[in-house]
Amino acid sequence: MPAMQKIAPFLWFVGDMEEAVKFYVSVLPDSRVISINPMSASFVLCGVEFMGLNGGPMFKFTEALSLFVKCEDQAEVDLYWNAFLEHGGTESQCGWLKDKYGLSWQIIPNALGRT
Repeated sequence: MPAMQKIAPFLWFVGDMEEAVKFYVSVLPDSRVISINPMSASFVLCGVEFMGLNGGPMFKFTEALSLFVKCEDQAEVDLYWNAFLEHGGTESQCGWLKDKYGLSWQIIPNALGRT
């Protein structure tokens, strides 16, 4: 039996959490909604459990936190990069983009992301 995930990222949205969660689950593999209601959600993205909250405008995402997506090849990079941009995201530099909801992502091929 797999070990329970002890730490789950908790994302604070500004009124669009339900839409964001459904979008992320539709784009990323091994993803699903566990539970969702207008105020909160529990969901899995690429096998990692997340929590979400429609918390209001007091706090917004910044580039100080980003989600790093490890891609096998350029085709996979293009798949995710294009999906986020086509859904209203804005590109930055060096594999970084910000999605429609303000969350920053790094879409990086494994060859460049390993240390």
